[in-house]
Amino acid sequence: MLEQLKRILVIVGHYGSGKTNLAVNLAMDFRKAGKEVALADLDIVNPYFRSADFTGLLEENGIEMIAPPYARTNLDIPALTARLDAVLDTDRQIVIDVGGDDAGAAALGRYSAAIQEAGGCDMLYVVNGYRYLTRTAAEASSLLSEIQNASRLEATAVVNNSNLGEMTTPQVIADKLLFAQETAACYGLPLLFTAVPEEFSGEVRSMIPDSEVYPVRVYVKKPWEV
Repeated sequence: MLEQLKRILVIVGHYGSGKTNLAVNLAMDFRKAGKEVALADLDIVNPYFRSADFTGLLEENGIEMIAPPYARTNLDIPALTARLDAVLDTDRQIVIDVGGDDAGAAALGRYSAAIQEAGGCDMLYVVNGYRYLTRTAAEASSLLSEIQNASRLEATAVVNNSNLGEMTTPQVIADKLLFAQETAACYGLPLLFTAVPEEFSGEVRSMIPDSEVYPVRVYVKKPWEV
């Protein structure tokens, strides 16, 4: 599945959809496949649950972390870095973790022209059918319209990341497959895969045998889960 994706991979979605955890997993798997990888954190709005929090883990695994200058500080100053411009002009695999909703996608819009000049991107729209404001396909597709307008880029696929945090079970995941399929159908997009905690991957595969399952490690946890 990873080999089918473009060199520039953009991850978008609503707050709490699980974008950051997915971005970290994808970056780690690209690296395991032997690619030179950079992970860019473009969340200049939300100070919580962001890719920059995993800088140590990523760098230990040979992945460059590109983050706003004031990430992981007490300064609430929206700012972008020129480092992403430089990396876009290379042949490195890039995963871009974008802040939630259209406000976060506006930061991505700053790089849209450079991304197109570099060959375009795959933009994955991550949905969690248990999150407020994206519990129906109509709600989720409406949000995607806002993200696309703000980012000046178009989604190429939907990812089902429906979960209930620590209360997630294989059935919880399987129950939202139809929701994800309907969301993708609203835009004529493919449902690329369903992200599943690795310990559930075998059971979920048997429950949704005609759908692609992508096992993920849960790196992003609430403080009381650590």
